[in-house]
Amino acid sequence: MNIDDEEPPPLLVDVDNAGDGLEEEAIVKVPITIVTGMDSGVNAIEQLMDKKGAFDYILLETTGLADPGNLAPLFWVDEGLGSTIYLDGIITLVDAKNILKSLDEPAQDAILSEDHTEHDGHVGPLLTTAHMQISHADVIILNKSDLVSEEQLLAVRERIEAINGLAKIHVTQRGEVPQLEGFILDLHAYDNVGALNVADKGHSHLDPSVATVTIPVPVLAVEQLSGLDAWLRSILWDSKLPSATNIASADGANDTVEIHRLKARLPFSDGSVKIVQGVRDVFEILDAPSGDAAGDSEGKIVLIGRYLLDRPFKESFIAAVGAQ
Repeated sequence: MNIDDEEPPPLLVDVDNAGDGLEEEAIVKVPITIVTGMDSGVNAIEQLMDKKGAFDYILLETTGLADPGNLAPLFWVDEGLGSTIYLDGIITLVDAKNILKSLDEPAQDAILSEDHTEHDGHVGPLLTTAHMQISHADVIILNKSDLVSEEQLLAVRERIEAINGLAKIHVTQRGEVPQLEGFILDLHAYDNVGALNVADKGHSHLDPSVATVTIPVPVLAVEQLSGLDAWLRSILWDSKLPSATNIASADGANDTVEIHRLKARLPFSDGSVKIVQGVRDVFEILDAPSGDAAGDSEGKIVLIGRYLLDRPFKESFIAAVGAQ
């Protein structure tokens, strides 16, 4: 999307019907916004990327898509798109005046729970569409701040931070941000994990449906990398927290977890640093960018999801990798 052009207005392309119907003349002359992206959107974007110089940024506007976690992996790991496109980040626009009502809306939970039969027998707190969209966000635009009091705005912000302690929050009125770059564009949220500064403000109890959990990790030996990979596969692929004692619970309920988002920075004894990015059951372990030295700092794993509170994550991780 060319953010500098005011005329002509953006061309809205429904990617479910995009493809041969996209005219080269339209692509060249107008900015492009991709709407309602699903699997067929990958092919549409591949075609758009063949038109070099036609646009600067592609924005997937997903209003009506309850679960952004299903969409993100399509553009994050698809090798066919790797050389020309990357997932920059997920942005969630929050209505400060009505969000608390949306988070406490039970009707949405009944619909969503039917789609999560893998957790049969595990009774958890209510989960709404608002929870799903906040938990996956890299940036949250907290809009309509002028329609609530300072006390109400603080309560809303604390509730959001309890759900997603990683996302950057920008408070706005009428959806206006100081600038696009760095606020909603060019986020590079999947390139690096930064310092993972998750403020521990004691707000996790405010929303037991979805929470943010931080796991301190000691400096690891290189040979422990395979144990790290196995532990990640267990919590992300199998939705199971490995027991610290290697003894599973009798009913299997107490080890069930549901991870929506994962970020980690892990220093190793040889001076290297690994970063981990995960969305649902997709994750990558990568070398940290040059200049990120391990030093003496301990590592950190941050998890966002369901059934995370009061779980022995640190003990489970240490047992899995054999850390001392």
